[in-house]
Amino acid sequence: MSREELSKLGSECYITLLAYKIASQKYLWRLWQRPGRPIVLPMKMCIKSSSCTTLAEANAMQFVALHTSIPVPKVYCAFKYKGRVYILMEWIAGEPLSRGWVQRSEESKQKILDQLRTMIHELRSIEPKSDVGVSNVDGGSIYDQRLPKKSLWGPFKTIQDFHRELRDGVEVKGLTDEIPPDLDRLVSYHNQHWPKSVFTHGDLSSSNVLVQGDEIVDIIDWETAGWYPPYWEYVTAWNVNPQNQFWQQEVDLFLTPMPYDLEMDGIRRRYFGDF
Repeated sequence: MSREELSKLGSECYITLLAYKIASQKYLWRLWQRPGRPIVLPMKMCIKSSSCTTLAEANAMQFVALHTSIPVPKVYCAFKYKGRVYILMEWIAGEPLSRGWVQRSEESKQKILDQLRTMIHELRSIEPKSDVGVSNVDGGSIYDQRLPKKSLWGPFKTIQDFHRELRDGVEVKGLTDEIPPDLDRLVSYHNQHWPKSVFTHGDLSSSNVLVQGDEIVDIIDWETAGWYPPYWEYVTAWNVNPQNQFWQQEVDLFLTPMPYDLEMDGIRRRYFGDF
């Protein structure tokens, strides 16, 4: 790295790059890297950098820390270098709920789900700006690898614009062919008047909630976070990956059940794809 590049990055960023390079070496990777997680460093710090890491993820964690009491890692610095984003942040020791959830007592499960419900309420209590449609925390594109065809979407001025993009611009008015009843229902549902968008994590699987005993100590992986329709947290939490099927039966216990919205999202996924 040249002196000019170093001066632009600053010392914290340079040290982060150096630490990432060292820790990424194969023999150290085995010591410090947890599968699918950031590289863990000494002094309770870690570095997250992958193809899906964005500056908006770091900003989302800072935003949540500022507006709620939800436990999220403290961000020390975040920057983009040669097309790749690096986030130096606090490392909080904890085990994901996906490990051993089914073996927990009902009392233990209830304590954790009660905490999750309170945290979601805090997220919902953040008042959006008047002009917020669907976007990340910075007003830019949302990121979600589970959406069809592409990972970056928007931003969108309205929820209706977001829905129109999700269904490839399909409208039922003016079509001469017979429209399947469920598709007609979906378009009507998408085009209804919507309340304000709410701040949403967007991936509340059991793997992204870390605990110590019965206490939630960290909510991680905020790359999908942003302003979304009120139902989005529910349908994304319910549509988990195959390793998290057990989590579906818990979603209604910390999020308000939205069976009709889930049905409509299922129709959308069937016609226009997901994952």
